[in-house]
Amino acid sequence: MKSLFPPQIRKPFARYAHGVEVPAGARLVVSSGQLGIAADDSVPDGALEQARICFASCTAILVEGGMEPEDVIRINAFVTDRSHMAGYMAARDEWLAGVERLPASTLVIVSGFTRPEFVVEVEVTAAKVD
Repeated sequence: MKSLFPPQIRKPFARYAHGVEVPAGARLVVSSGQLGIAADDSVPDGALEQARICFASCTAILVEGGMEPEDVIRINAFVTDRSHMAGYMAARDEWLAGVERLPASTLVIVSGFTRPEFVVEVEVTAAKVD
């Protein structure tokens, strides 16, 4: 895989790539959106802690598929307010701290999720050549 950073467009706002090239024959893992709810059904307050749970859930899904965060090619994330962007971005950057090839990433502000206490949702797409 190769991160794409075309020099003729503005650099990314944060720790992500504008695009990722995936070679033919790669296996894919695509997650559903993961909410900030722990296995014991607890939902912490705030975007940072919810996003940490989202990324931990994404990691578990990747491992189940024989992959890890280094294999992620795209992150789609959703927050319910601009005030949640910083917490989400901090959790994303923590999760990507050891990742050399950065994935593409999109963050969208939405009006809400299925329950009012949820403020962040994250989904990932990963690819790996065996």
